[in-house]
Amino acid sequence: MTITLSRRPAAVPRGPHPDKVETVLPPYGARELPRQPTPELERLHRKQRLAAGYRLFARRGFDMGGAGHITARDPEYPDRFWVNPLGVHFSRITVSELMLVDHDGEIVQPPMTARPRLNRAAFAIHSELHKARPDVVAAAHAHSLYGKAWSALGRLLDPLTQDSAAFYDDHALFEAFSGVVLDPSEGRKIAQTLGRRKAVILQNHGILTVAQSVEGAVWRYLAMEDACQVQLLAEAAGPTKPMPEAVARHTAGQVGSEAGAVYAFQPYWDVVSEEEPDLFE
Repeated sequence: MTITLSRRPAAVPRGPHPDKVETVLPPYGARELPRQPTPELERLHRKQRLAAGYRLFARRGFDMGGAGHITARDPEYPDRFWVNPLGVHFSRITVSELMLVDHDGEIVQPPMTARPRLNRAAFAIHSELHKARPDVVAAAHAHSLYGKAWSALGRLLDPLTQDSAAFYDDHALFEAFSGVVLDPSEGRKIAQTLGRRKAVILQNHGILTVAQSVEGAVWRYLAMEDACQVQLLAEAAGPTKPMPEAVARHTAGQVGSEAGAVYAFQPYWDVVSEEEPDLFE
């Protein structure tokens, strides 16, 4: 007997959900991303994309025992972030089941019905990232298969493809694995290693991405997981031929922007928000 945790409706509804906050797409090369006109709308926008991000992680199988977390900074209170309650499957995360946590680890707003349990690893890592990077709106981490496999090699990714070039000279390697991250001091070390970059490989652990939007952090995680898979496959087949530095740097500028990440996320948002409208609950 097969048990599924998805709550997708049998019939796919069409048309906009009445509670959906639409994305204001930026110019493709924009350095600043547009925001909603009020903090309330911006908060709802981020929470809806956050719930969708968890649904996408579930679809991709990035849900090993509930390990992993995506956070979104609150637009009105920058020392607080929205995160999932521990123990709720990613495929069942809704807007109302997200909870608001401050940088001291206090649950300021609990989920509507789920038990208000905070993943201490999520807090230890994400609170320090949000403190260290005021520009970061969202951070994403999970225990996905290829990210974990690549992390065991203790190496940065090579610019083997156009897609992986997005991370060229813009990701770091955190080598000091010491077990499950439960102490904020470990989170601070990860934040220091990340620096101003968009991603970090956590050796013997997995990968983590950040962005100026929820859409960007989620898309970059999907893209980095794909880059790990591609390099593992390519190196298993034989010697690889990375791009020359100048080409890799040029390509990174073309495909690695904040605005580009929002555009890349949009088709995923369209699909999951139409097929799983219960995420708006």
